Amino acid sequence: MRKRIVPSFVIPALALALAACGGSADAGSGTRIVAAFYPLEFIAQKVSPSADVTNVTPAGAEPHDLELTPGDIETLLAADLVLYLGNGFQPSLEDALEGQEAALDLLVGIELIAESAEQHGHDAEEHDAESALDPHVWLDPLRFAVMAQVVAEATGEPAAAAGLVADLDELDSQFRDGLAECERNVLVTSHAAFGYLADAYGLEQIALTGLSPEAEPSPRDLEQLVEDVERVGATTVFFETLVSPDIAETVARETGATTAVLNPLEGLTEEELEDGVDYFSVMRENLTALRQALGCT
Repeated sequence: MRKRIVPSFVIPALALALAACGGSADAGSGTRIVAAFYPLEFIAQKVSPSADVTNVTPAGAEPHDLELTPGDIETLLAADLVLYLGNGFQPSLEDALEGQEAALDLLVGIELIAESAEQHGHDAEEHDAESALDPHVWLDPLRFAVMAQVVAEATGEPAAAAGLVADLDELDSQFRDGLAECERNVLVTSHAAFGYLADAYGLEQIALTGLSPEAEPSPRDLEQLVEDVERVGATTVFFETLVSPDIAETVARETGATTAVLNPLEGLTEEELEDGVDYFSVMRENLTALRQALGCT
């Protein structure tokens, strides 16, 4: 199992949040925690179940596109602790939080968690440079566990993350075992949201667009994508639940591949929330889809 290492550069952001909250956020009833989007809301609810947790990204909405209302800004400024990702993932929210000491930027330190090149079979420094561009940290369960530990520390209850961390360790084992023996290792996705997941489990990602799910490839780029998919012998092109599947369907049609959903877990719809869908159920659905697409035994 990979080592989970919390590097020293997590501490400045964490210390800033704790100082703003008078040493720590009181995780008791009435504590106001604002989460920037679903995975951070999920962490907050798990490690601080008695707190008042608000997600400022509406259900079914793309968090990249978040535009804050005046009411949202009031909610942010009144919070005891604000959890956000940083690195330009939600620019309007980051602008609103500028100078607010109660805000905890969870990408500080997380994107650069030390990982052994031997364990991952790549150059660690090269990966650090790449992952700094990919905000989807939560798709690696062990990195998501580090985020949970940081949030638990910020709420003043470091032991509160233990159950969630254990569940994430188990999820990581399920992915590791489930993707250990596969015919293919190339993951074709509609946008470049799965770099952390691919890196964690020895996969290669080919993305039809960049980090923005709304970007569209040029006709020449689309032609090159079709060639790439045919070259690697991919049989599945993945698309997402919150964005249009048009590009994925076009590439699949041109290559004879099928399409399937791979959920980047940026948010859940109202219907999913009502049905009790959560981070773990979606991640296990993702594992099932990956195993089928990659021909795993």
